[in-house]
Amino acid sequence: MSDQRFDPATLTYNDAGLIPAIAQDATSGDVLMMAWMNADAVARTLATGKVTYWSRSRQAFWVKGETSGNVQELVDFRFDCDSDCLLVMVNQSGPACHTGRQNCFYRAVRGGEVVELEAAP
Repeated sequence: MSDQRFDPATLTYNDAGLIPAIAQDATSGDVLMMAWMNADAVARTLATGKVTYWSRSRQAFWVKGETSGNVQELVDFRFDCDSDCLLVMVNQSGPACHTGRQNCFYRAVRGGEVVELEAAP
């Protein structure tokens, strides 16, 4: 274990100041979704334990579940070897996808065709 304090500024962000964040269910291991964070969203997530993303379309912070009730409680915060991608392991309350599905990865390409793995609720 290291006693080195984490600084969100040490992560590698793209030209827009964003870093991809993959949300994974801490219990099942299912990959739930991918969204973007900026340094402030990273800091807010770590400070509150509520996963906070940056909405590119709204240009505003987005606390997962703030309006839907489908909250992501932070269990573990990880970053990759290049410090340019995040993995947030979460306790997910309700569906993770805005479509009402359990996760955002409900489509696959099988035999060249798009297959829907989970029907819309």
